[in-house]
This record gives sequence, C-alpha cells and structure tokens, in this order.
Amino acid sequence: MGSKLLHIVLLPLLLFVTSLAPTLVVCNQTYIVYMNPAHKPSAHPTHALWYQAHLQSLSIDPSRHLLYSYSAAFHGFAAQLLPHHLPLLRRSPAVLDLQPDPLYRLHTTRSPLFLGLPPWPPTSSRHHTFATKGGGGGDVVIGVLDTGVWPESPSFSDAGLPPVPSRWRGACESGPDFTPSLCNRKLVGARSFSRGFRASRGDAEGERASPRDREGHGTHTASTAAGAPVANASLLGYAPGTARGMAPGARVAAYKVCWTSGCYGSDILAGIDQAIEDGVDILSLSLGGGSAPYSRDPIAVGTFSAVQRGIFAACSAGNSGPSRSSLTNTAPWIATIGAGTLDRDFPAYAELGNGKRFTGVSLYGGDGMGKKMVPIVYGKGVQVGSNSSKFCLPGSLNPAEVKGKVVFCDRGINARVEKGEVVKEAGGVGMILANAAANGDELVADSHLLPAVAVGAKSGDLIREYVQSDADPMAVLSFEGTVLDVRPSPVVAAFSSRGPNMVVPRLLKPDVIGPGVNILAAWSGAIGPTGLVKDERRPEFNIMSGTSMSCPHISGVAALLKAAHPDWSPSAIKSALMTTAYTVDNTGSLLRDAAGGSNANPWIYGSGYVDPQKALSPGLVYDIAAEDYTAFLCSLDYSTNHILAISQSPNTTCSRRLSDPGNLNYPSFSVIFGRKSRRIVRYSRELTNVGLSGSVYNLTYSGPPSVSVTVRPTKLVFKQVGEKLKYTVTFTSKKQGNPTDMAFGWISWKNEQHQVRSPISYMWQM
Repeated sequence: MGSKLLHIVLLPLLLFVTSLAPTLVVCNQTYIVYMNPAHKPSAHPTHALWYQAHLQSLSIDPSRHLLYSYSAAFHGFAAQLLPHHLPLLRRSPAVLDLQPDPLYRLHTTRSPLFLGLPPWPPTSSRHHTFATKGGGGGDVVIGVLDTGVWPESPSFSDAGLPPVPSRWRGACESGPDFTPSLCNRKLVGARSFSRGFRASRGDAEGERASPRDREGHGTHTASTAAGAPVANASLLGYAPGTARGMAPGARVAAYKVCWTSGCYGSDILAGIDQAIEDGVDILSLSLGGGSAPYSRDPIAVGTFSAVQRGIFAACSAGNSGPSRSSLTNTAPWIATIGAGTLDRDFPAYAELGNGKRFTGVSLYGGDGMGKKMVPIVYGKGVQVGSNSSKFCLPGSLNPAEVKGKVVFCDRGINARVEKGEVVKEAGGVGMILANAAANGDELVADSHLLPAVAVGAKSGDLIREYVQSDADPMAVLSFEGTVLDVRPSPVVAAFSSRGPNMVVPRLLKPDVIGPGVNILAAWSGAIGPTGLVKDERRPEFNIMSGTSMSCPHISGVAALLKAAHPDWSPSAIKSALMTTAYTVDNTGSLLRDAAGGSNANPWIYGSGYVDPQKALSPGLVYDIAAEDYTAFLCSLDYSTNHILAISQSPNTTCSRRLSDPGNLNYPSFSVIFGRKSRRIVRYSRELTNVGLSGSVYNLTYSGPPSVSVTVRPTKLVFKQVGEKLKYTVTFTSKKQGNPTDMAFGWISWKNEQHQVRSPISYMWQM
C-alpha cells in the first residue's frame, strides 16, 4: 500500500450467474436506484419497506436482489438486477434514475508542527487558540470511510478523553476478528459495508465482514485526522518523534467501505448513509472515481445530503497528476484536497565509480551496503532485447547478471517496492530507482526490502548514461536518516491531481492542498509497510504518500474549526480554509510544482496550502445554503430527475436557478471567455462578517494585463457581526484568446487583521 499512488477507475460491476442450463449465462449487475420520495405511499411506514414493496410490484424478489436501502444519504436502494429488470424500473414513475454501481480506488508526526498547530495537550497559555476554543477537536466526531481500522494502535488510545457525547448514535459492530469492546472514547464507531463488493466478487478469500483494517490505509488516514499523541513513534527509525492527528481531542468513527478490489459505490453510499444517522460532524473520504456528472457520482450524491445536515465533507483530489484536468471529487459542496510536501526529508545517496554523488530518498531500515563499491547493471534480463528488465518487472532479471550487484531500475508499470523485491530475489544487493519524466524530480520514499535509493528524472538520466557508457560501472548506496527544515517547502506534489475542472469548468478546483508526501501515521498490524506478501515487518507506524494522506489532514483541521465555531456551516468552514491559505514557501518564493520545478498556480493548488491558525479567524466567509447548491444544480444541463436524485427534495422545481454556475457564492472564481458575447463575464458574491463589528475591508486585485477587472463596491463596511454584504466583479477580456490560453489572478479583501483571498483562473474558448 505505501509503495503505490493508486489511480482512479470507474467500472460497472458484473457478476455472471450460470443457471441449471449449462449453456445459459445471465448477467446480474449491481445498480444504484434513485427513488422519488413524493411517490412513497403513506401505507409504508419506512422507505425501506416501500422499496421492498416496489420491487415486489415489479416481480423482482427483494430477498434475492436487494442489497441496501438508503434513507439519509439519499432516497433509493442498491440491487443486483437482471437485464429484463431495467426497463421495468425505468418505466416506473417512482424511479428517478438508475446507474451501474461504480468502483472507486483509494488515493493513496511532522504535520501538526509544520501546519503551526500547538502541542497537545497545551504546554503554555500562549497555546490557547485551538486548545481553548476547540479542545483539540472537542467532541467532534470524524467519520472516516476507508479500509477500516486497527483498534489496538496506540493512536486510538482514549487516555484523558471525556465520555462519548450523549448525542452520538453510532456503534462498534462485531466481526470474526473484531469485538465491540475494542472501541473506546477515542474510537467511538466501527462498521463495515461489503454487500456491493461481495455481489461483484463473491465471498473473496481472506476478506472478512469486519471493520478491522488489513490493508493499513484506513488506520493511517484515521490517525492522521484525529490520532492520539504517541511518543517515540517512527518507521524503522525514520521520522522519529511524537505522532498525533490534526485534532487529537476529536473522536473517530471508522466505516469500512473499501476492500481488496477497491471501493464500490453502493458500499460507500451505505457508509455515508449510516454515518449521517450515527451523527458524525466530519466526513473524510480518501478515495475517488473518474470525472462524471454529479448525478452519476455516488460520492457527490451522498455528501450532498451530508452537507445539507451540517456535516463537512473532505475528499482527496486524486493521484493522477501532473496530467491536466485529472481531478476527481469536484462537487462544490465537497472540499477537494490536493497534496504538498512537508519540510522533512529522508535523504539517501548513490555514489558512482566516476566520483559523482547523487541525492535521493529512502526509508530502507537495514544495515546498508557498507562503503565498498560494487558493480551496477541496467537492463540485464532473461530475455534479450526486452525492456521489462529495465523496469525490473517480476521474473525479468537474469540472476547470473544481477547477483551481488546494484541494479538500476526505471520507475513505472509495477509498484516501486515490488521492483526492490524483484531485485532482491534475483540476488541484487541494492537498487537505484529513477523517476520517469512525468514524475520529474519529486521524490517519494519507500521502505524497501533491500538497500535502495529513489532519484529524480534528471539524476536518473545521468546515472543511466554512466551505467551504459562506462566499461566498469560501480556504485555504493548510503542512507542519512531524517532531515528537518528542508528548503524550499512546501512544494506541490507532482502526483496531486489538478484542474481545470472538466465536470463544471466554471468551478475552480482543487480547493486547497495539505501535507501528503511522506506522512507518518498509524498502521495495521496485519501487513508490512510495503504491502508485499513477503514483507514480514510489522511496525506500528508507516510513511505513505498521496492525496489520501492530505485529505485527513484537512478533515482534522475542519474538526478543530467545527469545535471552535460550532455554529459555522460546512461552507463557512471551507471558506475559512480557502481564503486564509498561503502560496509562498519557506524561502519567500511562490509555491513550486514538483513535476517540473516551475511556479504552481490555482489549477494545481487551488487557494493554496492550508494555514489552520489563520483559518480559525478568517474575518469574512463565503457562506452557501442548501438551496444555493440546488440553484447551482439547476444551472447545469441536468434533467429534472437527475436534479431530484441529488437534492432529494420532492419540491425542487428549479424556479430559482443561477444565471451561470460561476455565480455560486464560492470562495474562488473560474472565468471562461468565449466569443464576443462572452468577452465580458460578471459574477456576484456575498461575504459574511465573522470577525469584529465595525470591520472595514478594502479591495486589492492582481492579475494578467489581458483582463480588465472592475469590482463594485471597492470597500466593505460591516457594522455588525453576522452582517452580509455583496459585491460584483466584472471581468473583461482585452483579447480574442485561444483555447490553450490560461491566466490567473487574485481578489483580496484586506484590513489590518485579515486578508480574505480568492484565486481566479481565466480560460479562453473559441
């Protein structure tokens, strides 16, 4: 798990059932069915009974076909359906829509200090901000939808926590390897949802219907969000110190919705549905699917209902960077989280026989190679002329050519740690792993099974050239351990998915970025740090990278804000995170993109890198009500049934709709210029004062000379706390523009105490 940045797929689920006739194969597929609550007969006391009765009325046996009945996340159910069932349901007036069950993938110590969070417990009166206002998360409950939880981890100790809030309705379920007694005042809920997975894959070997985490990913994300402080934590001696979550006083509820083959939409919806019923305050989902209209995205549908109930929802942006328009989880009611680095690194070195020394990274925890150089080889495979040995694919290396040597491997195709395993099995004593051009010089550390150093693309090219050109190439690897105060930091991760947003181009995404590279957090006792079968190491903590890691950072910070400001809406919390984020690194330069080293932009980092302390007191927020999101949906090219399926309001008529999706009261702007009729774009926004009465804010703007920007008014005077004031922005393009053109700017409202910043992206279309 820690070796791979898992990418995104969106697939229908197929189960082939053979009848008694040996030649007949019938396709039995899982569908998510969206129902119109206006058609529910009063004779049925619950929606679940109505769904069963409706299926029976269509001669579909619910005992055989019904998987889940939903009531909180949305009105509908998941069922295994035969082909002849589909037209029956589609003709039913009570059915708004039905979609194949999609498959999603996971996006897979130093963080609190780097983010400026105070120690926990507080050590002095100057650490009063989150400690006194939010109690480190207070009684906020974070619902983590992932691979489950390893409850024995010390990160889930409840020492010093008060009793579980009386409002909490959750529970810890029993399983073959899980008992309710494993939960406590920290881990207040643990459930599993596998019917969608089992409908697709059957009772997969080794997969138990239990909340226990046997993959490690869920334990890592849950402890990142709200883990208790654990002293002397490390991975094989790397990143030593006290490990703790962002909101150490918050509670955790684990909802296991992901299994060996991924995370099925029907199971995710069941997890969201139950989390809403249980009473969570925050939802954290480090997983995602491809870009699809919100009506076909179960995560978007489920979180819409959650946000309507005051639940903040954070989702990972995806690990498909640096490709353009690679984002997932782009609904405006979701906080879409990208990834950046910390100021911590794990340097390792590859010294060559020509005297040159290259710096890379590694988490190798063994004895090392010593100081004696050994031969280094590249492309020494069992099949002459095959490139598979260059990538160190399983079975590709020739032991006779590799034994006792360092092997140079190209990154790509298979997992990074698997390459190390392949080299070790072939008799190699070390590995240099070189980034591909797409990875640039971004370095992600791994806990390899043999001495190994990962190097960037530029270094890799030079080492490869040496190995191929020198008559007797030699190398030795060495490891420095953990280094702090790395400069520049932070840097945007190359793997972090980026915009523009293709689902709704007039909505700027991602929203913010947070720590997501080489993150230390708790780990499952059932699997080694590499996730490889032959890895018998069982550390309590692991270091992983991905937007899966950055997402729970933001979920935890949101819990702190929720505890400090219990009256804030989810959109107010997200606004505070966005408008206070920063875009300058610790050298005073603009944030850089690890993919190429150039300056990053809002398509890559959204509003910037999250700053929890400033988010605690943002001054002003952009608030969005549930009816505003419905008006936004009505401005899209969606059918009435699709809008009803998301909004779950039988009274939705779209009598109010936004003139343009970009007119949603969002803390950022995405401006698209078209032909002459679209050379002028005008948007309105409304700000709510959450600072002091009598606050006065003045406008500042920066942007490209090709766009003229007029804001009315240019001064906002808030007489009272809670007062709302509007402003209008007119963007005028001074040029015709090309579809490849892009530019960026900022609108800021400033006074002596606050700077409320909003990024702007500009595109031109023919």
